[in-house]
Amino acid sequence: MNTEHTVTARFDLIGLIVSDMAASLAFYRRLGLDIPAGAEEQPHVETTLPGGLRIAWDTEETIRSFHTGWEPARAGGGRIGLAFRCADAGAVDRLYEELVAAGHHGELKPWDAFWGQRYAVVRDPDGNGVDLFAPLGAGPEQHS
Repeated sequence: MNTEHTVTARFDLIGLIVSDMAASLAFYRRLGLDIPAGAEEQPHVETTLPGGLRIAWDTEETIRSFHTGWEPARAGGGRIGLAFRCADAGAVDRLYEELVAAGHHGELKPWDAFWGQRYAVVRDPDGNGVDLFAPLGAGPEQHS
């Protein structure tokens, strides 16, 4: 008889540590997240996504208030990626251009990926990779 008990946990929250709350929230609002007005003044902000998963933003100062030795990751490639599905391939292109025009770093321009998606990557204000994608052939616009 196995007497060990397996502890399980439910994935509940994606947490982002931000250097500029207003800039980060403005970026994610452009991606369609419903973030309360006035949240820019708070040290911790969260919202619930469709399906129940939550996303939260904490300022660097908030993290240091309980983890005094915390330091941001060194410059370079990120180790987390967030992906946002767009309505169609044309929407990937338009959203990428809108974000780049707003001053965000375009990491990878939209392209037709070999796995069947229109794909692009933009960096959020803290350097996290944010993927934009849509299945090729979705909607009225096609790209070659």
